[in-house]
Amino acid sequence: MKSAPWMKSNRLQLNSDKTEVLWCATNRRLHQLPVPATLIDGALITPAMYVRDLGIYLDRDLSMRTHVQRTVSRCFAALCQLHQIRHSIPAATFQMLVVALIHSRLDYGNSVLVGLPAYLIWRLQSVLNAAAWLIFHLRRSDHISE
Repeated sequence: MKSAPWMKSNRLQLNSDKTEVLWCATNRRLHQLPVPATLIDGALITPAMYVRDLGIYLDRDLSMRTHVQRTVSRCFAALCQLHQIRHSIPAATFQMLVVALIHSRLDYGNSVLVGLPAYLIWRLQSVLNAAAWLIFHLRRSDHISE
């Protein structure tokens, strides 16, 4: 496959090191997709299992599992770091940090999460519950109303 003519006329080149190909299909049809690398502008590009665009991870079956998994993982890592400094700063400042670092990550790109299965939404909810436990000095056995 050659570069598009408009790319050459605008002095643009394809960067094969940063180019990703994602074949999208339902789980039932994934086996019908081409597996080998695709030749694009003289470079072999292997189809990816997921790609990231503007901080949103897209799976090849568009299930959003990778996005939820990485978001939850990053939020819990931030919560662990926040837990270490909880007693060193005022409560109001700590609450603002949690909102800035956790809630903003959960809220970013949330429009693509519409229609997620309940088990993925529960994983995102578990981050909010953990943040509330941390802010209000609760135990995990204490009830958080949703």
